[in-house]
Amino acid sequence: MGEGWSLPRPLGPTLFELFAGHPRDAGWAGFLLAQVEPGKPLLWVQERMAILEAGRIYPPGLGGVGGNLGDLIHVTARDARSALWAMEEGLRCPGLAAVIGELWGDPASLDFTATRRLAVAAERSGVPAWLVRLGGSANLSGARMRWRVASAPSLTHPFDPRAPGAPAWDAELFRARGSAPGRWSIAHDGGAADPFRLVAAAGDRALGEDQRLRA
Repeated sequence: MGEGWSLPRPLGPTLFELFAGHPRDAGWAGFLLAQVEPGKPLLWVQERMAILEAGRIYPPGLGGVGGNLGDLIHVTARDARSALWAMEEGLRCPGLAAVIGELWGDPASLDFTATRRLAVAAERSGVPAWLVRLGGSANLSGARMRWRVASAPSLTHPFDPRAPGAPAWDAELFRARGSAPGRWSIAHDGGAADPFRLVAAAGDRALGEDQRLRA
């Protein structure tokens, strides 16, 4: 299933916007980290409210899909304006693998101009930027690709049916420049050139035994 399929991607690094399926569903992190270039430093900016509401990142817990990351640079910002400034400054460094920023809700400083500035900075430096929206609404944005991502039941473990297998997500691309919107159920595929494989159309659980999602 899904032979020849690949997740839609832009032609080059840009600004991605990612909305968590639920403010406290951290499954988006695996989806995001699977797309980060390994071996390079990663800048991760968390706004204070995002930390209070959803938690501070725990680097040892980024194993699995994030296990091949380089050094992690973690920045705590007092508010959304400071977080956006830190992201834009980070995007001036072409040696980074990516810049991730977590924001809570719909802060006034997060407007079209701010997102447009991030998109331009990412495209100039060649460093992808991920703006993670926790509990926010999909208002006007300069992001080139906008995702909604929710955790899905993991795949069956190939050697132990009682153990969780590869992580899976329901991923919806609801806006993109140069790509058609769509929604997919995908799983991490660590042994392939593409980090994801198609499990089924979202909501379709009529799969073969070797691809059946755990209940």
